Amino acid sequence: MVGLASFVECTVECVGEPDPTSGYLINIKEIDDAVHERVRPLLEEECGAPVPHDSLFPTPDLGRVLAEALAGLRDALPVEVVGLTLGLSPYHAVSMPPDPDANSPTPSSPAPPTPASATISLRFDFAASHRLHVAGWDEATNHDYFGKCNNPNGHGHNYQVEVRVAVPTAMLGRFPTDALERVVHETVIARFDHKHLNLDTEEFADGCGLNPTVENIARVCYDLLAGPVAGLGDGRDEGPGDNAEGGGVWLRSVRVWETDRTSSEYPA
Repeated sequence: MVGLASFVECTVECVGEPDPTSGYLINIKEIDDAVHERVRPLLEEECGAPVPHDSLFPTPDLGRVLAEALAGLRDALPVEVVGLTLGLSPYHAVSMPPDPDANSPTPSSPAPPTPASATISLRFDFAASHRLHVAGWDEATNHDYFGKCNNPNGHGHNYQVEVRVAVPTAMLGRFPTDALERVVHETVIARFDHKHLNLDTEEFADGCGLNPTVENIARVCYDLLAGPVAGLGDGRDEGPGDNAEGGGVWLRSVRVWETDRTSSEYPA
């Protein structure tokens, strides 16, 4: 880049059997060339489109761009392309298809069909302390099982939370990301940030709440967000089985990182 410019990180997912001689599934240069030939022109065209007079920013048709880019890559590459993700910032990404299992090839369709929805991913941070402790176990058992995480005064983490939302491709460019940010901040971040989870929250309260493991934190965040996130669409709390026909917005999953090496996603 020179001066001010847009930057998009493109992740291409391919599957297949590696060549027995070279060990390659595909030469990475082929993927790089295909991205520059098939994806980059689409992004440049969309980013260079005139801005409507009544809007401060352009509203690119992300659903169309993703679908065309994915189709172009599948046409250009000699291996099966199962997914494409465009990283729009370090904390915001869109991807397609959202569920490879739901879009697997069939005998009559050599390439997976373009899905009715894509996935928007946003990442957030909060800091909190907790103590891992099971009330029904004695002190020695808790200490042996949880080690330092059973410290009576607790210990802290800088948690990261990634919220993955299914959005119909037709509304992908119009999805209110700012509204999703507000929902997550009001529902999760404000509730847990700079709190002692065992002492300051109902969900993980000592003696009556869940043990605040990263697995339980991910599940609690999902349960708290599922309803409000569905409300960002047409108001119907739909799930994977209804989305293809109903075209609603719904929460796919929440992943919580306890450290840069330890995370849990719910549902898996």
